[in-house]
Amino acid sequence: MLSQESLKQIDREVAKYPAEQKQSAVMAALAIAQTEKGWLSTETIDDVAAYLGMPPVAVYEVASFYNMYDLAPVGKYKITVCTNLPCALSGGVHAADYLKQKLGVGFNETTADGKFTLKEGECMGACGDAPVMLVNNVRMCSFMQPEQIDRLLGECK
Repeated sequence: MLSQESLKQIDREVAKYPAEQKQSAVMAALAIAQTEKGWLSTETIDDVAAYLGMPPVAVYEVASFYNMYDLAPVGKYKITVCTNLPCALSGGVHAADYLKQKLGVGFNETTADGKFTLKEGECMGACGDAPVMLVNNVRMCSFMQPEQIDRLLGECK
């Protein structure tokens, strides 16, 4: 079950829509639930569905479609690397390979210490800043060459 604070936050999101369109807040509700729980278990998805009066499968469809939602536990720092064509052509694949080597994990894996999870992401809308990475779904990092990647990893330790 979600905390009262999370439910209050969801209520603020629900209030942005007409009463009969409560389900429009599903993406925000999932983000709030994930922030509280760290990831979205089936039980958490079911809780969000019940709170919004939606079928659980409808909420799962949203959670499984967007890569900002985690359906399994992730490390303290989730690093998502854009490998879409513009980033790939501007070093995104090399940045991903460098991170894999530095962390000792592949995409969708977490380091043994539980600190880092590496994800491959779709376009982040910053093609001119390629290669681009997103940390914990909130911090956009641009022009990520090995030196910048090393600095980022150092900040996270």
